Amino acid sequence: MKGFQFAGIRAGIKKKDQKDLALIYSDSPAVAAALFTRNKVVAAPVILGREKIKKGLCRAVLVNSGNANCFTGERGIEDARACSGLVAKGLDIPEDQVLVSSTGVIGAYLPMEKFDAGIPELIQALSENHMDDFAEAILTTDTRRKMVTETGSIQGKAFSITGIAKGSGMIRPDMATMLAFVLTDAKIEKEDLTAILTAVNERTFNRITVDGDTSTNDTLLALANGKSGALIHDPESKAVFQTVLEKVCQQLSKMIVRDGEGATKLVQIIVKGAKTKEDAFKASEAIAHSNLVKTAIYGEDPNWGRITAAAGRSGARVVTEKMDLYFDDQPLVLKGQWLGPDVEKEIARLMKKEEIFITLDLNLGQETDGFWFCDFSENYVKINAEYRS
Repeated sequence: MKGFQFAGIRAGIKKKDQKDLALIYSDSPAVAAALFTRNKVVAAPVILGREKIKKGLCRAVLVNSGNANCFTGERGIEDARACSGLVAKGLDIPEDQVLVSSTGVIGAYLPMEKFDAGIPELIQALSENHMDDFAEAILTTDTRRKMVTETGSIQGKAFSITGIAKGSGMIRPDMATMLAFVLTDAKIEKEDLTAILTAVNERTFNRITVDGDTSTNDTLLALANGKSGALIHDPESKAVFQTVLEKVCQQLSKMIVRDGEGATKLVQIIVKGAKTKEDAFKASEAIAHSNLVKTAIYGEDPNWGRITAAAGRSGARVVTEKMDLYFDDQPLVLKGQWLGPDVEKEIARLMKKEEIFITLDLNLGQETDGFWFCDFSENYVKINAEYRS
């Protein structure tokens, strides 16, 4: 990625011997756009980020894991500002061009002595080749790093978009990523980057769920440094850029769900034939969030009653006698009628796969929407019961 450097180190913020402090640095001021959590309880980095992003330029992003810096009051905000100040001083850049993000346990103050010692080491470690270290250092309960790079071309000039994300639990479609950073060497104005990022987010990160919880720290940040010379300015170039960005964000979204805490299966629910767009959203969201559906998926049980019941309570318009339900291309319910035990046994065999596709056709209109979600296992309970131990 042209013009960006990365670092990730162990600063001792986490109890375990793991990397926990990370940095992105742009060689020149990058156009910046961001979306943040819709939770009313927000972390100090989000409060600070909402303020700084208005200026639309960024040179560096500091990220720590192991501590959310949330519910820490004025001291938390002061600590976040102090962290950005340390980065700015070390890199000799304006402090208002340094953003910070945090993820981890809510309610604890940042161990500032770890940042005082770690940030100089972090700056020394910056390199174009250390993206893996950055991606590792931002993880919490994740079991794997999440990175994607895609390329495109505008008027013969190639550009690239790289996305790096973390997220495994506390994931639902209210800026669902926990933390995601999208970097591009294309040249684009802040207003256009914000508009495209918002549209892409709605179809990707806002269409996934792991456990139905909205984090206090969710941040989706995009930086564009223009180093490739590919100019995004007219409808055609914007469409090309948006297509590539959506490809990156869609892959990251699915990685998050696939790595859901305790998850064993990745599932897509599509609701089609809805009367309105709102109905398609409501029905698919209710199914994706249903613990009864998620536990049935884990048990490889084609419990179609749970799926149709979730749609029925969603607030969407449904008519029982018109509903069709498919697993892959195999129907299990047609016009509200169960197709019997032999068909259900075939569906149960399909459910042994790691990736499952479910379609509910309401047969009431032309609108479609959908979600990616995962199953719900006893390991989810274990991970979260021991999270602060």
